[in-house]
Amino acid sequence: MPTRNTPWPAGTPCWIDYGASEIDAAKDFYGRLFGWEFEGGDPEEYGGYLNAMRNGEYAAGLGPLMNPGDSPGWTTYFATDDAAATAARIREAGGTVVVEPMEVGPMGTMVIAADPQGNAFGLWQSGEHTGCRVFDEHGSLVWSEAAVDDPAAAREFYTAVFGFTWAEVPGAEGYTTFASGDRPLGGLGGHQPGSPKGWTVCFAVDSTDDAVATVESGGGKVTMAPMDTEFGRFAVVEDPWGAPLSVMQPPAGS
Repeated sequence: MPTRNTPWPAGTPCWIDYGASEIDAAKDFYGRLFGWEFEGGDPEEYGGYLNAMRNGEYAAGLGPLMNPGDSPGWTTYFATDDAAATAARIREAGGTVVVEPMEVGPMGTMVIAADPQGNAFGLWQSGEHTGCRVFDEHGSLVWSEAAVDDPAAAREFYTAVFGFTWAEVPGAEGYTTFASGDRPLGGLGGHQPGSPKGWTVCFAVDSTDDAVATVESGGGKVTMAPMDTEFGRFAVVEDPWGAPLSVMQPPAGS
């Protein structure tokens, strides 16, 4: 089980959380889908925020929507060593800081922002909570990507903020991976009608077909049927509240 208990390098997608309109129903749906157990949730502490656990390690967060009028959905957070400085770079590059750097007790400091095209993302400067402590296994983060209207402008923005380098994937219609070192961290491409827009979360699963069946039986729907790729068997789904996510079964032996 790949795990990490130290802060992630700056620019790495390091945490994901879900804003829920029906927190108990969301716990039931995602608990069955990914085998999660939950820690926290006291309304008097951190607004009822929960940590989703895989084998005792942090995989993701769930909490009530901060603004009841918002749609339920997943947020991707990028690691930062200095939340205030990164927020300043976001503004300088034409983005918007929606939630200013905010200390979450001893856990760390969070920021919510949007790129110039309106795609939301977060920052996390770790304290006691270092972000995802399990990854690349069933029920945990395996890939992060964005679908945007103007990929070239988006690459310019995220390079200015995080210092990313980019590599085009051959035969993928301009889709590029991004990295802050020698390991790809995620991908970015043009938005296609009918597909999720902005940043989406991809979870590793033991069986893509089983995960899709669980989504459908739980009231969600499939928006891109399972397909085999060189990276694994992949599908895009929506949960019962319309929030998009994807699932991928890595190739055997990977």
